[in-house]
Amino acid sequence: MTRREEIEELFAELWQVPRFAGSRHGFRPNVDCFHTDDPHALTVIVELPGVEPSSIRVAAGERALIIAGERRRPHVAGRVYQQMEIEYGPFQRQITLAEDVDPEQATATYERGILTVQLPIAPKPALRESVSIEVRVSR
Repeated sequence: MTRREEIEELFAELWQVPRFAGSRHGFRPNVDCFHTDDPHALTVIVELPGVEPSSIRVAAGERALIIAGERRRPHVAGRVYQQMEIEYGPFQRQITLAEDVDPEQATATYERGILTVQLPIAPKPALRESVSIEVRVSR
């Protein structure tokens, strides 16, 4: 993650403080990410209440996970709002992973508004024996 992305992430998190909640624009789901030993994996949990599972897109690379979708405002005929606090709209979260994962073995499940993504840790390449390197004299 670049410095600019880190700063943007910090400012985005700042707007989640309740006193600034009215100033935010769009839905930004909360994310937890943790490491487990059995199975050896990274697990990412995303709060997505009110999001249709069919609108969720998940893409994984060796060190990144992107989760995108949209929480749509329900259509109610003749509504006049007295109070509006629930955020709707498209969202995208990019999570930088601390370890290389095997994206082809990843799984995702959605239950009661919670998306759980399991990303198995990629096996580390076998260490090779030391290799001698010839030193040449340059002329």
